[in-house]
Amino acid sequence: MRKLTEWFQQVLDSAIRLYFKQDCGIASLYEVVPPHSPWWQEMTGMSEEQITFEEKVVLMLALMPHLYPQTLDIFFVNNKNFDRPYTEFGGWKRLSHGGFLPTGETVAFMLSGEDADMRPSVVRLFEKEHWFYIHNILRLEGRGEGEPFLSGQLRVSDELLSKVLHGKEYKPDYSTGFPAKRIMTPLQWNDLVVDYHVAEQLEEINTWITGSDVIMEEWGLKRILKPGYRTLFYGPPGTGKTLAATLLGKRNDMDVYRVDLSMIVSKYIGETEKNLARIFDMAENRRWILFFDEADALLGKRTSTQTSNDRHANQEVAYLLQRIEDFPGTVVLATNLRSNIDEAFSRRFQSLVYFPMPDEEIRYELWNKMMPGGWLSAREECLHRIAEYEFSGGAITNVIRSCALHLMSVSCNILEESALINFIAREQVKEGVRQ
Repeated sequence: MRKLTEWFQQVLDSAIRLYFKQDCGIASLYEVVPPHSPWWQEMTGMSEEQITFEEKVVLMLALMPHLYPQTLDIFFVNNKNFDRPYTEFGGWKRLSHGGFLPTGETVAFMLSGEDADMRPSVVRLFEKEHWFYIHNILRLEGRGEGEPFLSGQLRVSDELLSKVLHGKEYKPDYSTGFPAKRIMTPLQWNDLVVDYHVAEQLEEINTWITGSDVIMEEWGLKRILKPGYRTLFYGPPGTGKTLAATLLGKRNDMDVYRVDLSMIVSKYIGETEKNLARIFDMAENRRWILFFDEADALLGKRTSTQTSNDRHANQEVAYLLQRIEDFPGTVVLATNLRSNIDEAFSRRFQSLVYFPMPDEEIRYELWNKMMPGGWLSAREECLHRIAEYEFSGGAITNVIRSCALHLMSVSCNILEESALINFIAREQVKEGVRQ
C-alpha cells in the first residue's frame, strides 16, 4: 500500500504543477506510471490490467481521507486573486473532519485540468453502468438539487473501506441510516420442518437462486423475464416464515436482512421512501436476500384518494413495489394474513407460499427435533401425546424454553411429564386457547 500511496502523491503533485504550469519534469500525468500491485484485484475484484489509469487515480483519491488525509492538504491553498479556495479543486466539509474531502470536481481537476472536453469521460466514471457503481466500490453522493453533477461527494463504500482498513467483509447492522438487521440461525436446512407443499415451493426459490444465471444468460430469457425473484410468505405466526428465509440465505451463502416495514413507515412525507431507498441502494449489487416482515404495513388494501394523506400512502406503496420489481436479487415478503395484502400486489410475486399450522405428524417431528435427548424417560410415548396439542413451531419453542428454565431452577436433568403438560397449558393460555 505504501508504494501506491507514494505513486498517488506523485500524481497529485504533478497534477498541481501541470495545472499551474510549474516545472515538474513531465508533460503528461500519464507518465507517472502506477506500480504493479495485487492490491487492485484484492480490493476490487478486478484484475490490475482491467483497471485504467484514471480509475486507479480515482480509487486512491477516494481513499486518501481515510488513509493519509494530510496528502490532500494541498487543496486548501487559496486563490489569491479572489481570496477564496480554488473552485476547480472541489471539496466538501463535514463537522468533525478537518481535512480536505474530495468531490467529483476534484477528480475532474486531477484528470482533465482545464480541458473541458475531457469532463464527459470523468462523468462516465460515476454512471450506474460503470463497475465502480456495479461492484459498489465508490460513487458520488450528496449533490444538492440543481447543482452540477460533479459537485457530488466522492464517497468510497463501506465494503471497500472494511477490506482496506480491517481486512474483512463489511456487514452493516441496524441504524437510523440503515433500517434493516442481518438475521442468522445456527440451524441447517434439514432442520426446517414444513409440509411437502411448502418444501417444494422453497426448493423452487432455491433453484432460482442457484440457476438464475443459466436461465437468464445462457438460455436468453432475460429478454422476457425481469431479474430477481419476489415471493410472499404468509401464514399464522410461528410457522417458520422467518426461519425459511434465513435458511435460504444460509444454504446459498447469502446474507439475509430483515426489514420491519412497521418500523420504517414514517408519518412525514418522503421519509418512508428515503428509508426504503437506503436499503435497496445498499443491497442492489450484493448477494443479499431482503426479508420484509409485516409486509401488510405498506402493502395492505389501498385506500381511496380522498385526502392528501391517502395519496401519500399510495405513493409509498407504489415506490416500494417499483423498487421490489427492479431489485435484481431475492425479495421475501411475509405477512400473517394474505387477506391483508391487496390482490393487485399479489400478482407481482413469482410465488405465494402458505405456511400452515403444522399437523400432528409435523408437530411430532418438531417436538422430536427440539426436545433434548435425555429429558424424557418415556420419550416416544410422551412425544406422541404432546403432539396432539395444536401448536406452531414458535409456540413449541416457547414451551421448550420454559422447560429448560424449570430444570435449571430445580437442578435436574429429567423432565417430568406433568411439568411439561403444565408448561403446555401455560402456553395455551398465552395463545388464548384456555382462559
